[in-house]
Amino acid sequence: MLYQWLLALHIIAVIAWMAGMLYLPRLYVYHARAAKGSELSETFKVMERRLLRGIVNPAMLAAWALGLTLAWQGDHWREGWFHAKLALLLGMQLIHAAYARWRRAFANDANTHSDRFYRWMNEVPTVLLIGIVILAVVKPF
Repeated sequence: MLYQWLLALHIIAVIAWMAGMLYLPRLYVYHARAAKGSELSETFKVMERRLLRGIVNPAMLAAWALGLTLAWQGDHWREGWFHAKLALLLGMQLIHAAYARWRRAFANDANTHSDRFYRWMNEVPTVLLIGIVILAVVKPF
C-alpha cells in the first residue's frame, strides 16, 4: 500500500513540476517582448520568480525524492528502462537549470535571447516528458 501512495504523490509532484516547466518559458516569450524597466517587465519578473521558487523548484525536489524512493522500493536500479529514464531526467534537470539561469538574467535586465528562442525552449520539456512517460509505463527494455 505504501508504494501506491508514494506513486500517487510522485505523479502529483511531476504534474506540478511539468506545469511550471511548460508555463515558465511562455512567460519568457512575452517577457522578451516587454521593454526593460517597464511595468509589464517588472510584473513578469515577479510572476517568474514566484512560479520558479514557489511551485517549480519544490515540485521538482518532491518528484526526485519520491521517484528515487519508488526506485528503491521497486528495486528498479538494474533495469535498462530506468537507466534511460534517469538520462532523460538529467536532461530535464539541465533545462530546469537553464530556466532558472534565464530567470536571473531577466531579473537583472540582462536577457540576451529572443522570444523565438524561448518558443523553441518551451518544447524541450515536452519532448523529454514524452520519453520519460513511455519508459516508465511501457518499460520497453
